[in-house]
Amino acid sequence: MKKYPGYILAILVILGLGLMALWFFHDPVSSFKSSVPGMDDRKKNLAAAAEKVNIGENFTLFASIPGIQGTNWPRFRGEQFDNINKENLRLISKWGVSGPRIVWKLNLGEGHAAPAVFEGRVYLLDYDESKKEDALRCFSLMTGQELWRRGYHVHLKRNHGLSRTIPAVSKNYIVTIGPRCQVMCCDRTSGALLWGLDLGREFQAEVPFWYTGQCPLIDNDTAIIAVGGKSLLMAVDCKTGKKAWETPNQHNWKMSHSSIMIMNLDGRKMYVYCAIGGVCGIAASGPERGKVLWETTEFSPSVVAPSPVIMDEGRIFVSAGYGAGSALLQVKKGSGGFSVKLLQKLKPQEGLASEQQTPVYYGGYLYGILPKDAGDLRNQFVCCRETDCGNIVMKSGKTERFGLGPYIMADGKFFILNDDGEMTIAKASPAGFTVLDKARVIDGQDSWGPLAITGGYLLMRDSKTLVCLDIREK
Repeated sequence: MKKYPGYILAILVILGLGLMALWFFHDPVSSFKSSVPGMDDRKKNLAAAAEKVNIGENFTLFASIPGIQGTNWPRFRGEQFDNINKENLRLISKWGVSGPRIVWKLNLGEGHAAPAVFEGRVYLLDYDESKKEDALRCFSLMTGQELWRRGYHVHLKRNHGLSRTIPAVSKNYIVTIGPRCQVMCCDRTSGALLWGLDLGREFQAEVPFWYTGQCPLIDNDTAIIAVGGKSLLMAVDCKTGKKAWETPNQHNWKMSHSSIMIMNLDGRKMYVYCAIGGVCGIAASGPERGKVLWETTEFSPSVVAPSPVIMDEGRIFVSAGYGAGSALLQVKKGSGGFSVKLLQKLKPQEGLASEQQTPVYYGGYLYGILPKDAGDLRNQFVCCRETDCGNIVMKSGKTERFGLGPYIMADGKFFILNDDGEMTIAKASPAGFTVLDKARVIDGQDSWGPLAITGGYLLMRDSKTLVCLDIREK
């Protein structure tokens, strides 16, 4: 064996150690940028937000019908924001031998936008890919016949669906927010255009990942909108289109997919919003309308879809997906005004959390579907006490998982839709979860749009189909 001088061996050892250190300390992904879901086309989204859109430019009248009293689901989560139908109607517990009673079915553009209902008219925001048109469509609840549509040309590219929002409807007005943050206000019955507002062009709002998910709010004939650009929130008079007030966006918080909820605490009405950046309460009445009453950055995920759940004694539950988990907040009024305290902050495996749907608060408990990163309980329907979201007291079980599907409470039962269009009717309480019946209604996919129930009719959708079911107990 050939022998090398000592100094050569020393050099070889030093080089070897150097190469080993270089390999050990080198980060092969140091040039990579962290990827947030939906960021792929961010530059294109911002550029498209600046395009000129003639909001409400196209209108087609098909037919007219008389109103039907007592058939109202006027906005996201219903009239009282709780996703609970309170019409005292007897609804089915079994689908019956012939299965679900489908009243009508319609093909839609790809998306997850769900309907609102007012006096027998169904209002839905839909995107027509062939025409490149975002359109508010009005249908008859009883027949599915289209009555009118009001639309405008705007370019969209598929991004896990297109339309996502639910209109807000009042006696006289209907307000929508389109995928690229175009706000439109129309006369509720005739469809006449009253005004339009482009949040991107006029207020520098950024189009959220996967397009707009915020559902608008009409409060006392005023449209309440979370902007996330020059303004944090603002109010627009539905009749005139004039701005009533606005909240300066001092921290440059961004628009999320979460919607504004109303909270009444110690005689003060406020709007609660979970933005990209933090959670806040904005004065909704009196001379201080639009003023920030409280705010917190204790819960500030990069993506937020569920809306705040307002509970008793100033408690608020907020949640988000992609590992963010949830938080339980407490708002109190003191001598110096309102303050907010973090009571709990939980990872998805530690308690109640939600990725897409907003939990239901009923009888002192929160009900919801856990996200896919919740460990053994993933995608199960669960329940926890409002004061301790880390203690799951009821779960649906390993055989009853629902994905990202929506759920609603009516006639003391939960109607729960899974990703693939199968609807489960269940009894759920802290004492347990009982499946009453289940049936596949749509043979589709991505059945994520929120449900609506009114007059004994249930409206549901998958990514491309809207279905109306008769769920009255005969």
